[in-house]
Amino acid sequence: MDMGLRNKTALVTGSTKGIGKAIAIELAREGVNVLVNGRNKEEVERTVIELKSEFPSTSPQNATADIVDMQQREALFEKYPHVDILVNNMGIYEIMSYEDVEDEVWEKYFRTNVLAANGLCKYYLTKMLKNNYGRIIFIASEEAIMPSGQMPQYGMTKSMLLSLSKSLSKLTIGTEVTSNTILPGPTLSENVSQIIESLFPDDMAFSEKEKNFMAANLPHSEIQRFIKPFEIGRLAAFVCSPYASAFKGSPIRMDGGMVPTIF
Repeated sequence: MDMGLRNKTALVTGSTKGIGKAIAIELAREGVNVLVNGRNKEEVERTVIELKSEFPSTSPQNATADIVDMQQREALFEKYPHVDILVNNMGIYEIMSYEDVEDEVWEKYFRTNVLAANGLCKYYLTKMLKNNYGRIIFIASEEAIMPSGQMPQYGMTKSMLLSLSKSLSKLTIGTEVTSNTILPGPTLSENVSQIIESLFPDDMAFSEKEKNFMAANLPHSEIQRFIKPFEIGRLAAFVCSPYASAFKGSPIRMDGGMVPTIF
């Protein structure tokens, strides 16, 4: 399906690996010119080269920046003053007990997972509204609405993104600009894959390792496997498309059935 996104420009934060890279790939597949972001210039450039090689009709660009740093955000705005699509994917997470989360940690997570994204929105949303077109997506987590208690500092920030997305959506009334949040469930990122591999014997097939891990640790998942990053990437591409203009301030779940529905 052609998503109608050819020649649009998208900034995808944290797009050198994991969900962010999957979103960058799926947008490029739709003809989008992706601004690849990360803190490591070499990793960013490597991803740019990959996208250009696989999707030669697009023009991916190097958007290296630590977007938590205000000065680096300003430099990014100066270099790329216009985007049609902003995907706020970059974030940090770590399993921590509540008792160990000091004020400095709460503040770090707030600055990294919320304020950095808000800084980008504050700049680009105004321009989107002026052009009467734009897409803002926040990548949250099932932790936003169903906290496990294993990383309260992370869950707090993901809940805040839901609120921020809806607040921004209120500013887009009557326009072709949208602000939405995607809530993935447990996803098979590079880090997760390495962890699963390390927990079981080397001679066991990965599919078997995954099945055993899910049964023991995530029995309430209805798909009993990790979500593949490209699945979230395809969903994100659709949400960015003209066909998804009726999504306004929506929390869009792709959680593998982990979150119970209350009628």
